[in-house]
Parts: sequence; structure tokens; C-alpha cells
Amino acid sequence: MSEEKKLWGGRFTGRPDAGFAAYNRSFDFDRRLFAADVRGSLAHAEGLRAAGALTGDEAEQIKTGLETLLAQSERERDFFADETAEDVHSFIEARLVSLVGDAGRKLHAGRSRNDQVATALRLWLRDEIDAMGASVRAAQGALVALAEAHSEAVIPGYTHLQRAQPVLWAHWCLAYFEMLARDRERLADARRRTNVMPLGSAALAGTSYAIDRERVARALGFDAVSRNSLDAVSDRDFCVEFAGAASLIMVHLSRLAEDIIVYATTEFGFLELGDAISTGSSLMPQKKNPDALELVRGKSARVFGHAVSLLTLLKGLPLAYNKDMQEDKEAVFDTADTVRASLDVMATVLGNVRLREARAREAAARGYMNATELADYLARKGLPFREAHEAVGRIVLHAITRGAELHELPLDELVALSPLIEGDVYDALSLEQTLATKSQAGGTSPARVGAALAAARASLAE
Repeated sequence: MSEEKKLWGGRFTGRPDAGFAAYNRSFDFDRRLFAADVRGSLAHAEGLRAAGALTGDEAEQIKTGLETLLAQSERERDFFADETAEDVHSFIEARLVSLVGDAGRKLHAGRSRNDQVATALRLWLRDEIDAMGASVRAAQGALVALAEAHSEAVIPGYTHLQRAQPVLWAHWCLAYFEMLARDRERLADARRRTNVMPLGSAALAGTSYAIDRERVARALGFDAVSRNSLDAVSDRDFCVEFAGAASLIMVHLSRLAEDIIVYATTEFGFLELGDAISTGSSLMPQKKNPDALELVRGKSARVFGHAVSLLTLLKGLPLAYNKDMQEDKEAVFDTADTVRASLDVMATVLGNVRLREARAREAAARGYMNATELADYLARKGLPFREAHEAVGRIVLHAITRGAELHELPLDELVALSPLIEGDVYDALSLEQTLATKSQAGGTSPARVGAALAAARASLAE
């Protein structure tokens, strides 16, 4: 590494060990912060000019040089091919000095790499959170479209993976819509705490230059400036919070993936996966494997791991900055990449599955899933619910011995088991009535689900 590219060489007479230099180098991954760091540097240069630390001509030279570098990075394929840069910050400074000379050497006045990198990371993450929120919204839109495509379809609802009560297919889709809605809220909340500017905190004690931090913050789109310089350069709780929100997104995507995988098995047969999201077997010609969904489910593990690694990274650090925090970036970068890719793939999956409505409806009408309706029916006749529950248990046992569903039992057999039962019981046990009675807010009745579906579509259009 040349002396020109080092930001800290004056105190040293010897050169760093080559192995340590390679170990210390972060440019291979933190170069992703290039555009964000240039934006921060442009605002800092203007802050220095306003504080009288740069002349107008020097500030203009720096601005032109930084904008030139930004343009070069977008069009030159080998722009980042530099094996000597320690990190993206030294890379930018060296390139800037080569373009504008001494003016470039004045840019670092009033800041440290400590507040510089924290600012660039917050700028980068803010944009990533916005992009991730858009991907969550797209996945929600795919769920709504899938619900609308089968708005009257019925599937079995499960507890303990055992058939429990029938629900509308759209109700199932909207359950995941609600999970993702909360995920978007968490991202927005994490963004609010991310969008605080640490620039001006310098290494740890603050800057001695009369820089108007609030003005610089407004130029960069930050909502506020950090209130404590020690805290600003030494914490990465905003990264942890992002990783936590991202982990919950992956929890929900993994659950959705598992449901679809199960429903697409031959044993269930509710869903058919399109060719666009499936793979085959190298040995068994009949196979159609849900690899896209299995990868979403599997990739959740790496995101969870990043969240744990960030927590572990921070847990024992003394104030203020420590080199340990160089390790935050790869975890944050990979979390953002993995979650956005998983959201995009899931949206594609949802657009390439088909519900087998007849098979799902048949499954929803069998398996004694109207047993709760019969208990409610008896309770409406005046029998205490706990006694009604026990009576229906005996009726279910009788039906099992007969190999019949509850609504297939003759009336005289039902009456023999509970004298309160009358001829109107068959209406109460019908699939349509079972759904219609769930008419309170949040229930699976057609009216409630129709309204919820319209509300979901409207929320996406806001």
C-alpha cells in the first residue's frame, strides 16, 4: 500500500506486515458504500466551505472531483480494481487527490473515518430499507392477487397440522399479508432510527470546526443529528434492529414456504407448482421439486445468523470505536441481499401456483371439521358449552365407527345421542353455514374476508 493511500501513516516508520495488511483490508466488501460515502463527502465539503475551512474554489474542485468519480464508477467496469486500497474511504481520497490535488487533501478536515463510515453505512442502509419495503409490498400484492384469483375457494384450516376448521383460501392468503404488513411497519420504524446523522462526531469527541451539522443533515436527508459523539461512532444498534426486522421477514417467508411445500405434496394436493419455480430430479423423472421454496426456507438460517453475529459483535465493546465494527458490514450487506432476493422469489412463486379448488373444498368438508359448529348449535339450544363439547365428542366417536361425517348421520341417530338436535341441524353443519357464522371482525366469513381483501388492495394503492 502506498503512503499516499494510507490515511494514518505519519506516525509510523515501518510498513505493516503483508499478512496483517490483507487481514485488515475491507475494500473488497465496503466498496459497496462508495456512492453513499461520496454523497456524505459532498455534503461535508459544503459544510467545510460554509464554516470557512475551504474556499469556494476548493469546495468546487472537490465537488467536481467527487462527481467525476461517481460517474466513472458507473461506467468503468474496472473502476474498483485496486489491490492496494485499505478501504473505500482511502480509495476515494486517493482518487480525489489524483484528480484535484491539494484541495482533495483538505476534505478530511473535521471528520474521522469513524463518523465517516457510520454516516455512509446509515445512508446505504436507509436506501436498502426503502428498497426492501418495496419488495415486501410486492410480495403482499402477489398474495392479494392469489386471493382474488380464488376468492370463493375453501381450504381446511389446521392446528397442530391436524384438520381443524374450514377457512376461505383468501383468508389464508391474507394471514400472510398481515404478517408482511407488520414487517413493513418494523422496517419503517428501523429506518427512523437509522436516519440520524453521526457526521460531525469525528473520532469520538466531536469536531472543532464550526460546521453546521443540522444543515449538513438536511442536505443528506437525515431527520436529525446524533446527540452524543461517543455514542454516534461506537454503536451499531441500528444494524441490529435492521437485522431483527429482516429476520422476522424471513420467519414469515419461511412459514409461507413451508405451507406451500406441504400443500403441493401429493398427499395434500391443494396446490400445483408452475414449471417456472420448480426443478426436476436427476434420477427420478416424475419429480417436481419445490426448490425455490426450500431455498427461501433455508436462507432464513443465514439471516438469523447475521442477527446473532451482530449482537455478539457489539456485546463487549468499550467506548468508543473499535476495529471489531468492521465486521458489521458483511453481515448487513448479506442480510439485505438475501432478504430482498427471497422476497422477490416469493412474489414470483405466488404468481406461479394454482389452487386445486375442488380438492381443497372436498378436504374442507370432511374430517369432522364442523364439530365445533355442532357444539355451538347445542349451546344455542341451551346446553352449557362444556357439556355440548362432550356430547359432540361422543357423536364424533359414533360417526367414526360408522365411517360417516357428522352431516351424513341420520337424524334419528343424532337425536339418540342428543335429544336437543332437530332437523335444522343439517343447515348448521353445512360448509357454507360453518363459514358464514364466523362473521365477527377478523373472521373467515365471506363478507368479512371480502371486506378485508378490499382493504388490503386499497392499502397497497396508498
